[in-house]
Amino acid sequence: MTMRLKKWIVTVGGALCIAALFAFLTPSTAKFHSREEMKMFGELTDSLPDYFNGLFSTSGACLQCHGHDPAGIASVTMTGEDVNVVDAWRSTMMANSAKDPYWRAKVRQEVLTNPAHQSAIENTCTKCHAPLGRHAIEVTEIIDYSFAHMLTDTAGLDGVSCVACHQQSTLNLGNEHSGNLHFEQTQIAYGPFESPLVSPMALISGYTPEQSAHISDAGICAGCHSLITETVDLAGNLTGDTFIEQATYLEWENSAYDNGQELARSCQGCHMPKLSEKDPIRLAAGYDTPYRAPFSRHTFAGANILMLNLMRDNRDTLDISATVADYDATIAATSTMLKEGLNMDVEIVNRDADTVYVEVALENLAGHKYPSGYPARRLFLQVLVTDPVSGEVLFSSGELAPDHSLVDEDSPFEPHYDIIRNEDQVQIYEMVMGDVNNDPTTVLERGAVHLKDNRLVPIGFSTTDAQYDSTAIVGAATVDPNFNFEAGIEGSGIDKVRYHIPVNGFFGEVDISIIANYHSIPPKWVEELFTWDDPFVNHFEEMYGEADTAPFQVKTASVTADAYVGINGSGMLPVEIFAYQQEIVVRNLKDARISIFTVAGQLVKEERVVGQNSRIGIPVVAGIYVVIVTTESGQFIEKVYIP
Repeated sequence: MTMRLKKWIVTVGGALCIAALFAFLTPSTAKFHSREEMKMFGELTDSLPDYFNGLFSTSGACLQCHGHDPAGIASVTMTGEDVNVVDAWRSTMMANSAKDPYWRAKVRQEVLTNPAHQSAIENTCTKCHAPLGRHAIEVTEIIDYSFAHMLTDTAGLDGVSCVACHQQSTLNLGNEHSGNLHFEQTQIAYGPFESPLVSPMALISGYTPEQSAHISDAGICAGCHSLITETVDLAGNLTGDTFIEQATYLEWENSAYDNGQELARSCQGCHMPKLSEKDPIRLAAGYDTPYRAPFSRHTFAGANILMLNLMRDNRDTLDISATVADYDATIAATSTMLKEGLNMDVEIVNRDADTVYVEVALENLAGHKYPSGYPARRLFLQVLVTDPVSGEVLFSSGELAPDHSLVDEDSPFEPHYDIIRNEDQVQIYEMVMGDVNNDPTTVLERGAVHLKDNRLVPIGFSTTDAQYDSTAIVGAATVDPNFNFEAGIEGSGIDKVRYHIPVNGFFGEVDISIIANYHSIPPKWVEELFTWDDPFVNHFEEMYGEADTAPFQVKTASVTADAYVGINGSGMLPVEIFAYQQEIVVRNLKDARISIFTVAGQLVKEERVVGQNSRIGIPVVAGIYVVIVTTESGQFIEKVYIP
């Protein structure tokens, strides 16, 4: 069928059914799908809601053309991979944003903390989590949209559905925040391709496709991925101040991905990765549509693997249409996103008799902070140093308890470190919210100040950028010369953490294991939440208790420090060391610290000597001992045998 004929059918017979439309198919195009196959496509809409609320259609309206094609023609790559947008989307956090049990529980926590604010809280939070219901109410009835509305609203429960993006207008694009979105008031669906085929979409969904570059603009994401809340005090009174709770879009603006040329990429460039220009696909099942390229996968991979696993395992309870296979694909894409967003290099810089010096360099390759978004999320380093022979643990930083909380985390929060020297110090990259009393809080309405924000910044991030006041580094990281600086130049996106690992005189080889862990919901973030007795909170607590809440291992590295055998400057000290009976004799030395170790690294004795000749008694059995003499000018090491 020619394009002209299809347009004529829409013009003079818009109410024609699909079967009547296909009566016009020529033999050359009829080969794509039979009438029986088209009937089957129609039945597929049963798995998603097909509903129009006066402003928006739900995802079921798009399923027939943009879902799985049983004939394997549409939405299939040249290698046969099914990349249909509906199945890729339906298992994402966006698709199930209104059904997210953690979000529901957290909204209830906010309401229970400040009951007088219930209407405002629910009306605001649903702007992004239930946009098709919330924004339709705003237009058609001009009333607040509540949880009670959402729980019985087909459109609201469809989450961030197709037209939540494709019906957004260009009005103030990229300049909005906190869910203040603007939509076309007619059924227009914007797409990236020129000369879209109008008739199939218009007939089946009621939407007219229209090409517009803004659908690929990062501004489409800005309205929901920048969140500014009004601050309340502990009594629930508005202070008149605001708090930047999430600033993912603004972080992207303060990066080389927005400002640079070589790295320039929109949000869609990462979260909707494109197929190659050499791999075009047909967009609509059942129609002889032209091949289009490059096609953007609708994977919407983020960083919340814990919640994806939890929702996959509770699909029936949460009324989610996605299959286990759908979720496994989204989890795999999310895992890749997390891993590709971070580089980690480990270098053993030096070793002396007491210390192994290690440098860990973390490079943020994401287009925003790492982590970004909801303030619960954090990245932390777990460092374990062991004796490879005995397996003995010599040093452990970032150790996890059975509930996956950090054993040695400081209260109220861990500071940022440039150098870590002790086991009870752990590097945690996070944003910590503070209330009006500067105490840490997990209640979003109480957010008043940022007590800490050392999350890894993106490449090109600058303290002189126009968006810095909204994306600031806070705390000790601001004076860390190795945080976002390389050779004194700002914008590296790298933090170098130096570990001065005490080995207490152990001279053997040591194995060093380093893990960069990502935690989307750390135990400390649900402690206060779970004190509330509420159906939504209790429901999430039950699922959380059954889930694997272990942090995701983004990067791992293992290195080995050679045994310490170096005599620091042979002949530098004119010292004589030998054993006599049960004593160590040191000659020709005026002022030094003498440390005596067993060959296994156990400190036997240490003392300061000031005379030229010293005799040091050691109450030990016969054996080989290591003597370290330390002066202002260097060290001298000698092994001695006491019979």
